[in-house]
Amino acid sequence: MLELLTRYAHEHRLEAEPGFAPKVVKWSIRVTGDGRFVGVLELGDAGAKNNRGHTFPCCPELSQPEIKRGGSGTRHFLVDSAEVVALHHKDPDAKLRAKHAFFVGLLDQASSVMPELAAAAKCLRDEDTLAAIQARLTELKARPADNVTVSIAGLDPPHPVESSTWHDWWRDFRGALGGGNKPQATSGEPGGATMRCLASGEMVTPALTHPKIKGLADVGGLAQGDVLASFKQDAFRSYGLLQSANAAVSEAKAAEYRAALNELIAHGSHRLTGARVVHWFKKRVAVGEDPLAFLVAFEDSPEETARDRARRLLRGIERGERPDLRDNYYYVLTVSGASGRVMVRDWMEGQFEELVRAVSCWFDHLSIVRRDGSGLAPDPKFLAVLGALVRDLKDVPAPVEAATWRTAVNGSSVPVQLLAMAQARTRVGILTDEPFNHARMGLLKAYHVRQGDKDMKPHLYEEHPSAAYQCGRLMAVLAALQYSALGDVGAGVVQRYYAAASATPALVLGRLVRTSQFHLEKLKNPRLKSWYQNKIAGIMARIDDMPPTLDLVDQSRFALGYYQQIAADRARRSDDQTANDTEITEENPHA
Repeated sequence: MLELLTRYAHEHRLEAEPGFAPKVVKWSIRVTGDGRFVGVLELGDAGAKNNRGHTFPCCPELSQPEIKRGGSGTRHFLVDSAEVVALHHKDPDAKLRAKHAFFVGLLDQASSVMPELAAAAKCLRDEDTLAAIQARLTELKARPADNVTVSIAGLDPPHPVESSTWHDWWRDFRGALGGGNKPQATSGEPGGATMRCLASGEMVTPALTHPKIKGLADVGGLAQGDVLASFKQDAFRSYGLLQSANAAVSEAKAAEYRAALNELIAHGSHRLTGARVVHWFKKRVAVGEDPLAFLVAFEDSPEETARDRARRLLRGIERGERPDLRDNYYYVLTVSGASGRVMVRDWMEGQFEELVRAVSCWFDHLSIVRRDGSGLAPDPKFLAVLGALVRDLKDVPAPVEAATWRTAVNGSSVPVQLLAMAQARTRVGILTDEPFNHARMGLLKAYHVRQGDKDMKPHLYEEHPSAAYQCGRLMAVLAALQYSALGDVGAGVVQRYYAAASATPALVLGRLVRTSQFHLEKLKNPRLKSWYQNKIAGIMARIDDMPPTLDLVDQSRFALGYYQQIAADRARRSDDQTANDTEITEENPHA
């Protein structure tokens, strides 16, 4: 995984040199060549409600160990927070003033190679000018934590951070702090012996700490970033190695994988519930041909759904019309944050063609008839499938989310745990008279299809060999019969008997069939009575032996038979417009 990430950084020419990193900057303090304050400029989409600022691709950066080695007040160069750069804080204390002085001092030092920086230092050192800058930042509602840089009139480009003139000076400055981010000597390894790099396979001096990954704040991470490799407790160290020497990666390779992950999280990831899915391909894939976007974020249109797009893409690959995609590969990383660390939840890789096939099958296997029987329900988005398993989407356990995602991406069987959760929510919905959830019923069906049940169709299949499926159909017909005979009686057959019938059909359905004779006698329409008699007899003929009990798997078949019978009856009502048959297809209020 690390090797693939470093390769991505190289192929996409990301800035990955240690000591340099992209940074998002919200404000720019404008200074004249002689050090006079001109104003504050909002960068990025100025005035927009959610403006994050402008990303400068190559900014100076110090690691936490380097900041510690620099001593009290050590801060970054050229780009830092508004409270450090301009003391934009309600009550700046001595520590903050020391950081501000260090920032200004760096500008003075770097003016030896870039004289224009002396003007910025002069401006930020003057108390009256600082007060004017603070007043303007307050007026613009800048936050103390917002990143700020400087721009100088007459300089091309105007922001010194965009110039490469200071780069060599900065490399020397970092080196003077202690030779960069290198580990100290460890026991048994005098002088810090080289180790095998996990990212390159080469013998390297491992980095003592790894740079932080950003973009996981919405899935448990910290706003300032999280570390992929971190060893603080003795229990996680081996052979006396210090910190991240326990997962040896060179400083250069750590910078590369960090650059790749930050780029992918920002521009190539999708949030699920408690994790982010980061993915990329060996060869570039057009925006509209990303199979993982079909699962999560594809916007269906009347002309083409996500399933249609997946089928068309797969057909083109299989026919040899897309040789550019046949030899392609996908890489999928699921990550979240936890206490300042990046948690790798899952890792998958494989051929692009297999991914497209798996996504196409996912939609096919989830396909289910609409509640009203008017055709197939729309293809559910992945989050809709997760939401079908719980009362609230935020309640989805992390292992369940990961298992569902893996099932969708690699075409594996639906785990029994997902079947149990979907079945439990289905039973609750039926007993509380909620509308059927299409994604939930589709997931029940997908479980059986992936277990090899070729008779499980999206629509009602009257010849299905499962006695449990036929029992579910019978339950639906008996409930409809009661409604036709008695009307709305409050707690009817479904509310009183569904749970027991789906677990012990022989005990419950036999009694309900006998009770149905009284309901048949109350029907005034002879054709209606004949229709119900034939329907009940036809279903009973397909049940050789009424099962005494049903396990979890058969209870889900029961639910599918129940649902698909109701949908079929509703479709019949819609199609049948004659007055004589209207009562036969009366809508079942318990569905």
